[in-house]
Amino acid sequence: MFLLNETEHKLSGLTLHTIKTDKFKTNTIVLRMKAPLQEEYVTQRALLPYVLQSETASYPSTTSLRSYLDELYGAALYVDLAKKGENHIITFFVEIANELFLKDQTPLLDKAIALLQEMVLSPITENGAFKNTIVEKEKRSLKQRIQAVNDDKMRYSNLRLVEEMCKDEPYHLHVNGRIEDIDTISAQSLYDYYQKVIEEDEIDLYIIGNIEPEKVKEVVSSTFVFADRNKRPFTETKTKQVVKVNEVIEKQDVKQGKLNIGYRTNTTYSDPDYDALQVFNGIFGGFSHSKLFINVREKESLAYYAASRVESHKGLLMVMSGIDVSNYDRAVTIIKEQLQAMVDGDFTDEIMTQTKAVIRNQLLETIDTSRGIAEVLYHNVVSPKPRKLEDWISGIEAVTKEEVVNVAKKIELDTIYFLTGLEGGK
Repeated sequence: MFLLNETEHKLSGLTLHTIKTDKFKTNTIVLRMKAPLQEEYVTQRALLPYVLQSETASYPSTTSLRSYLDELYGAALYVDLAKKGENHIITFFVEIANELFLKDQTPLLDKAIALLQEMVLSPITENGAFKNTIVEKEKRSLKQRIQAVNDDKMRYSNLRLVEEMCKDEPYHLHVNGRIEDIDTISAQSLYDYYQKVIEEDEIDLYIIGNIEPEKVKEVVSSTFVFADRNKRPFTETKTKQVVKVNEVIEKQDVKQGKLNIGYRTNTTYSDPDYDALQVFNGIFGGFSHSKLFINVREKESLAYYAASRVESHKGLLMVMSGIDVSNYDRAVTIIKEQLQAMVDGDFTDEIMTQTKAVIRNQLLETIDTSRGIAEVLYHNVVSPKPRKLEDWISGIEAVTKEEVVNVAKKIELDTIYFLTGLEGGK
């Protein structure tokens, strides 16, 4: 019932994943490029995919490229950046109509694969570097993206919590890089970094839809040719011992305080108790029936929002809340009490059952989209311990109350970050 029909092929310098399904009337191509998070390269890496997608040799302007996508029955193309554990991931997405459902039998998938190949492997250049006009335009856009995060105080607070909590670890680096690095990047330095990416990144290509895997393999084999590379060892997440809880108070001109609390879970995606951590988070703060939502937001009216999320590959638990600045001490106390309640096993079997059902539904909703399928399957590239979707679902179902309590006992408070107003507050 939950089977994802994935076939893996090791090709020249990349791994092709074909997922045959008749669920969608489109075909989706997802190209992921993985490298370790590194201070030296983080900003260039954040800029690179936007430069590559701006224009190509065949479509030497953004307008001509977008016109071509319209010709391909309105194909969608976009790029994305993510952190997974200590890895910095570049993603290219192309979604295109499946010609099986069209009167016109144009080989749309082949054309989309060829376009993506040109974008990634044959970028437009001048004088042995990227085009300066494109790089300068995308540098301005990157500054705006970073500034937009700084202006959104909910996102900014989460970023600042991670910076403070992981300051001696690669994970403190932001996915969009650092604004102060942008002006130092030139068309030549970015092109030099691009060549390093093409030679060294771990590359995975997912093609999802009503496809013929063997035919797709032939097309990809002849289209995407990367130099062979050694598979990088998995970037191990270092478990940092919490010696002293770090409290950071930052003052800005804000009306609503942002209280973000970071914990070390000492459990990651590849650990046996990961399923228990998922159930723990659902009961603690992941859903609208959780302790944080009910006790901090509803009963005590201390927060405008209160929720938690887990970083699966880094082993972090983050609590996010928006509070009146005068409620800081009370909110911290009540959040700590909710974690203690989890350690004490103060939750019912009914809540366990409800949480498992919500997690299961979330997973099934995720794989209801082709992008979600690629997301779920990519966990197995980032983690040294792959898991099948059906094992994930049955693993959640099998979690016991004792396992949730045991996983809660491993969680350590690391950092409390509070963004407060210029007047009053902490």
